[in-house]
Amino acid sequence: MLNRRDVLTLGLGAGCLSRPALAAPVRYDQAVRETWAPLQASPRERELVRAATLAANSHNTQPWIFTTAANAITIAPDFGRRCPAVDPDDHHLFASLGCAAENLVLAAEAVGLATTTGFADDSVTIGLEPGPSARSSLYDAITVRQCTRAPFDGRPVSTEAMRLLESAGRESGVGLILLTDKAKIAEVADYVVQGNTAQMHDAAFMAELKSWLRFSEMDAVATRDGLFARASGNPTMPSWLARAVLPLVFTADGENRKYRDHIESSAGIAVFASDTNDKLHWMAAGRACQRFALQATALGLKVAFVNQPVEVPALRRQFAAYLGLGERRPDLVLRFGAGPDLPRSLRRPPEQVMRKPQ
Repeated sequence: MLNRRDVLTLGLGAGCLSRPALAAPVRYDQAVRETWAPLQASPRERELVRAATLAANSHNTQPWIFTTAANAITIAPDFGRRCPAVDPDDHHLFASLGCAAENLVLAAEAVGLATTTGFADDSVTIGLEPGPSARSSLYDAITVRQCTRAPFDGRPVSTEAMRLLESAGRESGVGLILLTDKAKIAEVADYVVQGNTAQMHDAAFMAELKSWLRFSEMDAVATRDGLFARASGNPTMPSWLARAVLPLVFTADGENRKYRDHIESSAGIAVFASDTNDKLHWMAAGRACQRFALQATALGLKVAFVNQPVEVPALRRQFAAYLGLGERRPDLVLRFGAGPDLPRSLRRPPEQVMRKPQ
């Protein structure tokens, strides 16, 4: 997913999928302001969908379609944006839908709508009825949260903050493992390095990843999706230069050193694991993970995904055994701690992802 890579310095083009550009060109900083502007009460449907699109999602593919009705919004998968190399069973895609659903529920409750959630036909439907307004610090964090692919400061998180994070990450059918011991964090880094090495030697994985890289502001604004170089603290550059220098600067050894440094600078690791390996529980893991990330943001902390141990099938089984999960599947892995702000990724406008019922 929620698997936004640190390799955003370079890439090989605007992507393998056909995606419409915006009708009128805008500057990157203007697009950021539009994307992450404070949420408003109206227009209701558009703002609820915009809140949902600000959720974490795999490679920033934004793999969702929203169908709006008078008393419900349905979030369906957009399989045209799937990533079959890194996510062959669409696990991360459905976790991404869960992240979006969590944001939508929080936004609806903040404007006085009671919600119900149902899952059928690979889609989640959020029922909306009048109710009391319940604005929370997690709602306020929706337009602030980001996946921060940078070193953290290594300081531990307070006991009270850990309690709040653990509470936020609770979800029926999903377990949360929190690791704060430095030796355990270093062991997780070992798994991440193993997974990253395997992925970087996988030609299909690398081709797919490169297709989602956005290495210039112009490309980022044209698509409003994908993995933008500056969002991981790396410089932008024109595509012709990226193609020329990519093989020279993007190496497994270099990326592994960066991952290890980033992980070992973190206050802790959060692992979400479903009780049942199915789409419903993958979405539930996404909801729990999004809520955890929002709580971290509300506490002034940063998070970043380090999902390699759950993306390589053979390694995932080893990682599950290391965590004592038995037959349960580890879904998502986050590192957290205090860290810097970075430039923001973009999202497609709600109008590009909204549909009316037929």
